Amino acid sequence: MDKIKNYASVKKFSQKEGIDLFGVADIRGVKGEFQSLESLAKDLESAICLGVRLSAAILSEIIKAPTRLYFHHYRTVNAYLDQAALKVANFIQRKGFRALPIPASIILNWENQTAHLSHKKLGVLAGLGWIGRNNLLVNEKIGSQMRLATILTDLPIKTDKPSGKDCGACCLCVKACPAQAIKESPVDFDHIKCFEKLKEFQRQKLVDQYICGVCVNVCKGRK
Repeated sequence: MDKIKNYASVKKFSQKEGIDLFGVADIRGVKGEFQSLESLAKDLESAICLGVRLSAAILSEIIKAPTRLYFHHYRTVNAYLDQAALKVANFIQRKGFRALPIPASIILNWENQTAHLSHKKLGVLAGLGWIGRNNLLVNEKIGSQMRLATILTDLPIKTDKPSGKDCGACCLCVKACPAQAIKESPVDFDHIKCFEKLKEFQRQKLVDQYICGVCVNVCKGRK
């Protein structure tokens, strides 16, 4: 089968489902990092990465802490992505290939903030952006204002390449972080400080899940 034609058809289908960001990553070199997917992902070589943009208006209200409106929006976008990923996976299955949709948000270890796989790392491999100082995927046009889902597949499909770009001199998230978890270098991101602040927000009944959104609000991409 023609990998380029498959890429075009899956991308077109995804965009019709409301997907804003689309890319495909070669996962053969990173499958060892997946958790609890050894048998399921054994013969799958590509990851289709889907991204949906968050509402800039809702994010704009998040200055020092998350809001109830953002909490609802966060869950709504995750559910929207999960539905889209399911439809894309079924589209691939109808072509006669395997497709394993991985939900937008299903955490295995909250303290270490790990899941079955890293949507953001696969997003980097799929050319959607880079890992920023805020430890999130940063897209050149919309920053970190997105949510992601992934579909693992054995469909023969063209893969994208990492962009090789970075945040440059931008340090808005460093200044905005209420936990002071974000540092000058992305590798120095303090996961523990971040998680402790998330638990604090939940104890304060601001939200019912471990989310923040402060750094997402200020990370708007390059104009």
